[in-house]
Amino acid sequence: MTHIRLTLNGHATSVTCSPGESLLTVLRREGCFSVRYGSDTGETGAAAVLVDGRLASADVLLAAQADGHEVTTVEYLNVVTGELHPIQEALVDVGALQSGYSAGALVLATLALLRASPDPAESEIRDALSGILDRETGYAKVVEAVRRAAAALRGAKPEPMALAIPRLVPAPARAVTSVVGKPEHKVDAVRLAKGNPAFTDDIDLRGMLHVKVLRSPHAHARIVAIDDSAALALPGVHAVLHYRNTKRVTYSSGGQSWPNPYPWDQVSFDDKVRHVGDRVAAVAAESPGIAEEACRLIEVTYRVLPAVFDERDALAAGAPVIHDEPDSVGILDAGRNLATHVEGSTTRDLDAALARADRVFEQTFRVHQVQACPIEPHITIGWLDSDERLVLRSSTQVPFHVRRMLAPLLGLPVKRIRVIKPRIGGGFGAKQEMLLEDIVGHLVLATRRPVRLELTREEELTCSRTRHAQTITFRTGVDAGGRLVAQDMHVVANTGPYGTHGFTVQSVTGLRGLSSYNCAAKRYTCDVAYTNRPVAGAFRGYGAPQAIFALECHMDDIARALAEDPIEFRRKNWVRTGDPLDIAPRLSGRGATGDIAPEDLPTVTSCGTEECVAQGRAAIGWDRRQDPDWRHPRGRAHIRRGIGFALCMHGSGIPLVDMASCSIKMNDDGSFNLLTGATDLGTGADTVLAQIAAEVLGVNASDIIVYAADTDLTPFDTGAYASSTTYISGMAVKKAAQAAAGQIAARAARMLGVAPGDVGLRGHRAWAPDGRSVFLYDVALNALHTEDQAQIIGTASHVSGDSPAPFGAQFAEVEVDTQTGEVTVLKLVMAVDCGIAVNPVTASGQVEGGMIQALGYALTEEIALDAAGQPLNGRLGPYWIFRADDVPPMEVFLVQTIEPTGPFGAKAVGEIPIDGVAPAVRNAVADATGAAINSLPLTPERVWRALRDAAGSHA
Repeated sequence: MTHIRLTLNGHATSVTCSPGESLLTVLRREGCFSVRYGSDTGETGAAAVLVDGRLASADVLLAAQADGHEVTTVEYLNVVTGELHPIQEALVDVGALQSGYSAGALVLATLALLRASPDPAESEIRDALSGILDRETGYAKVVEAVRRAAAALRGAKPEPMALAIPRLVPAPARAVTSVVGKPEHKVDAVRLAKGNPAFTDDIDLRGMLHVKVLRSPHAHARIVAIDDSAALALPGVHAVLHYRNTKRVTYSSGGQSWPNPYPWDQVSFDDKVRHVGDRVAAVAAESPGIAEEACRLIEVTYRVLPAVFDERDALAAGAPVIHDEPDSVGILDAGRNLATHVEGSTTRDLDAALARADRVFEQTFRVHQVQACPIEPHITIGWLDSDERLVLRSSTQVPFHVRRMLAPLLGLPVKRIRVIKPRIGGGFGAKQEMLLEDIVGHLVLATRRPVRLELTREEELTCSRTRHAQTITFRTGVDAGGRLVAQDMHVVANTGPYGTHGFTVQSVTGLRGLSSYNCAAKRYTCDVAYTNRPVAGAFRGYGAPQAIFALECHMDDIARALAEDPIEFRRKNWVRTGDPLDIAPRLSGRGATGDIAPEDLPTVTSCGTEECVAQGRAAIGWDRRQDPDWRHPRGRAHIRRGIGFALCMHGSGIPLVDMASCSIKMNDDGSFNLLTGATDLGTGADTVLAQIAAEVLGVNASDIIVYAADTDLTPFDTGAYASSTTYISGMAVKKAAQAAAGQIAARAARMLGVAPGDVGLRGHRAWAPDGRSVFLYDVALNALHTEDQAQIIGTASHVSGDSPAPFGAQFAEVEVDTQTGEVTVLKLVMAVDCGIAVNPVTASGQVEGGMIQALGYALTEEIALDAAGQPLNGRLGPYWIFRADDVPPMEVFLVQTIEPTGPFGAKAVGEIPIDGVAPAVRNAVADATGAAINSLPLTPERVWRALRDAAGSHA
């Protein structure tokens, strides 16, 4: 061991560390939980600290290197309880913190910048932030926060928050509200800005063991033998798990409602591995280093098998069979690598409908595999409580699903398992999965010790969950007037080696590919293929980005072929309020056709497409497309400019499946405790739910104390996915608040001598019609201590038969370098109809962050494998996500409509921003160059080749 002395947050400190320990590990051991793990190689910046005033990554610095130096973490600024430093205050004011996982790093980067440059230019700000990856915000609000903090520290008056608050286009008949629709501070703002312990890893349990997983070096192999004796003999090793000592129970890891969709094709540990990085064994030991060494000591004999990576090849005759085990349940055709199938049609003879069209267009598109890259990797910590029940503290979007799914794997009843979801450092769907919890549960039971398992960044990229790659073919028939008469969509999807989410993601692909436009005859067919690529699963958008890329590129190319304006061609065909959504109820494993009465079809209940398009078109300068001087800038002969458009449509929850519950309890002082199973993964859900409750109860959002997602203590909720939280969980909160409000009104009426129906709640008081009032704390004290004592508490649940669609108009302006193929996005504009935005700042933050995540999908991100299935870019950097200094300017419009089935008129906003950027950029490239590229991502090489091919075809 090494003894070092340093000045930590202004105090002389002596610490003991091992020679190879990182500064990150030592700082967290010293209680500096604001310094957080993002990778072992420093790319995320989540572990940034100041060393002698300069920003440095504590995950790549050895603790011994800090000997004799001054180290500052954000805890240095946290002097007074409840008060914020001006930098922290600015981040809160503008809504720059979503999950807040890297908040400490952002604060310190800003502090270092402003000490060196008190009035920095935007380029300086973006450069200073470029080492801290933020997968959530799109950086716009962070830059605005730095500007405001700089002004505050100079003693200047900050400018109005023009960049923080989106442009609102109000609905004409919107009700007047006090809290809903206002840019309230996040209810967890203080804990996030201060870097207080909030996340899964921000606890320190006595006697905790650390887990490492031995993973397959082969894409496809049979384990012939495994010998763990040397690993078990290593001092400090407590348990080793593998297929020979772990009960074989089949399951599907996707966090979905009961019963989990087939196939159930996984076991905790198998004697066959099906992708590079698949589980082989897990070791629990006294330290991560001992666990890693034990993994190296496990001797595994493999019989390597042929592998297949392309979904089309996997379905071909003679392809290697990936699932030959006899006990998997619900695989459609294992011998053909066909995991499952989805289909649906509105007609019995689609081909006849196509034959009647005046023109038929056919195109095939290829979309690729990408990873969500939450900055907080997957992590689970487990222990036995005093009653010897299993407790799992996990970064999961679906705690209730995890508990139910885990029970049979561990041989425990559900009542013996508790799952706690603390703050999540980003999820984006990748954490809608039971990924680590079974390993941790098995090892807790085996060792009776606390156990911790956290993925490395490489494991997160290659062993977590990814977006499904797909090959999509559209055939579309159009009449002489440019109206759609038939659409046929066929998809071959790549689910990797396991079918988790395989059926449901591809169902959404069909729904989103065939719902945006009216068309009498539609057909969807999809084969979901097993391959030996990394496992596909849930990812923000959940099948929609793939579908909308293909659909919107296809629609753009049809318009070009018809010599029509791309927007006007779509306008003839897009759905409007009252139009049927006729493919939705027909998608299933066997499909359905026309046996649904028109009045039984779901319809569009609110739609702001026209206003979205109008706002976005004006903001992007759509008519510049006709200006040759703009398209071909002078003095830059190799540059071409273009503008692209994509229409987006999503959903709000899964009808009759997603369910949420809530209870709201009144306290002595007139505040309220809100208990919900909903999971906030950085979306601002806790704040939005607090605002809804506060609006009903006539108080401030700060008077609502939110407790979320503990399977023992909070009511059931299906979890954070399918854009359901505001729409479904929000309605449960509204109902529970109304129930509590009714009890308050009844008691206040007795105190005021009026009828309960005459009492209104506002401004922390209960009001009589004649202007008399009582404070809510007086009502609470009366109820709890004085007269007919009873706890005022409202409880409610909500499930909806509707899934109202948010709509969006996505625009992109690009420059294309015809010599290199490089695409530079100059501006992104999105106008979104999400109903009434409960909190416009958090809503616009979702749009900004979603657009930048989608920009990576369009241009830079791709999981690349070599011929043997080995990852070529298993770290951030080679896998490029956008940084603060390379994102384009963005403009966001929130177009209000009033959704009659949503809380205060709200619809979803969380996923639609990721749907339209890729097709809008691709269409802009086509507008600029004439080259229509049907595969993603639009790398310089791919674009350059397309430009050469287009030039050759015109030669």
